[in-house]
Amino acid sequence: MTNRILGRIIQALVVLWATFTLAFLLLAALPGDAVGARFDNPALGLSPEQITELRQTYGTDRPLLVRYFDVLGNFLTGDFGNSVNSGAKVTTLIAKALPGTIQLAVAAFLLAIVLALALAAVATLPKAAPLRDFFRGLPPIFSALPTFLVGIVLIQLVSFQLRWVPVVNTGTWQGLIMPAIALALPITAQISQVLIRGIDDAATQPFARVAQARGGSRFDILIHHTLRNALLPALTIAGVVFGELIGGAVVTETVFGRAGIGQLTVAAVGNRDTPVMLAIVVIAAAVYVLINLIVDLLYPVVDARLRRNA
Repeated sequence: MTNRILGRIIQALVVLWATFTLAFLLLAALPGDAVGARFDNPALGLSPEQITELRQTYGTDRPLLVRYFDVLGNFLTGDFGNSVNSGAKVTTLIAKALPGTIQLAVAAFLLAIVLALALAAVATLPKAAPLRDFFRGLPPIFSALPTFLVGIVLIQLVSFQLRWVPVVNTGTWQGLIMPAIALALPITAQISQVLIRGIDDAATQPFARVAQARGGSRFDILIHHTLRNALLPALTIAGVVFGELIGGAVVTETVFGRAGIGQLTVAAVGNRDTPVMLAIVVIAAAVYVLINLIVDLLYPVVDARLRRNA
């Protein structure tokens, strides 16, 4: 078991290093540099000598290989550098933006889990075929809905028409309702599809038939037998989609005007702020890798067969 955990941690570190390297090279391959894109504007009134000094300050005039190892060494010590746009420490900008995004991601994920479990439970009812078929048709619809479109419809319906939740000056919990719903729907679709398929497969296995023959109720068989065996693939897809929440937050936060990593990313892309973009990519990859590592370590908890083989 220890060797397995150690191996997964090493794989996670390799993925993070590869992500950093690829992101650094792609950003470096962009024409020009961040300093030129930000300050090489006649309206700012900076002389070529001043722009050269700025390039020296931010290190953009150094050879690519030297910059790579300098930035990598700084990342390993938790120093993400300074924003070219504002001059502030990147760690400070991310520290201000990250809590709002984490709050939104966790709320959307928990909502998606609840919705997926409820949808899968109704969609696998042994009777009431019309109702079952209707709920089985919902996940493809949810997955096809663009997040920005769901957000716009929610704003129009909930805020402007029904006036249940204001768009501006919302409280902490009120400001989470509509963004969480918009972000949760596509995630619900992916988790529920895998969960429904897993429950269907588990219901045909001998252990489910034995439990039914012993007089077990449908609810007892679902909770203690079929659902438990269907959780493994659903747990896998849940880990994947949680890692994708950071990317989804970019669109959601922009639509609803929420401060977070999404708005910080949009501003960094618009200003060619490469230190901020690189840090966001690496942090998003770290969240993705960490969540999937936790999911992988939870497998033996869900499936006793994996505990015996560990």
